Parts: sequence; structure tokens; C-alpha cells
Amino acid sequence: MARQPPALIPLGYGKYVRADRVFALVPLAGTDRGDGRRTLVHVEGIDEPIIASRSEGAIARDVAAALGQPGGGRRDAHGVPGQEALF
Repeated sequence: MARQPPALIPLGYGKYVRADRVFALVPLAGTDRGDGRRTLVHVEGIDEPIIASRSEGAIARDVAAALGQPGGGRRDAHGVPGQEALF
């Protein structure tokens, strides 16, 4: 049986990336944020980060759920083995 590729994660405004290629999410703050700019998404194989209109928390939850990791439906990282809360 063929293995299915990981799910595509929506970044907003019709942008999608493969869940297994996302390696960093950087929330935008201050003057960098606005006009649909909420998060920088670093994706393996793409030199520049992609600007997403969704929050880093929403994207992180979608990535975790798509990869079948615990905490995929949670709003925080508490309870995920080896992961400490950053904020």
C-alpha cells in the first residue's frame, strides 16, 4: 500500500505548504505586522520565509495534527514530550 504524503497546511490567501517541510514559525510584531502579515513560515527547500496571514499558533496546531503528533488539537505545548512552552 502506498504511503500518503503529509497534508498541506493552509497559510492563508491560497498559500499552502507540506506539513513535514515547516521547520520554523516566527510571529510578526509591531510595524512588520498588518495587511495580512501575521507569521513568517520557514519551509525546507525555500530560501526566504513565506509570509502567512494566519497566526503561528494556528499553523503549529495544523502541522502537529497533520503529522499525528500529540497536542495537535491543543492551544499550547504543555504535555508534548520534549517540548517546553516558549511563552
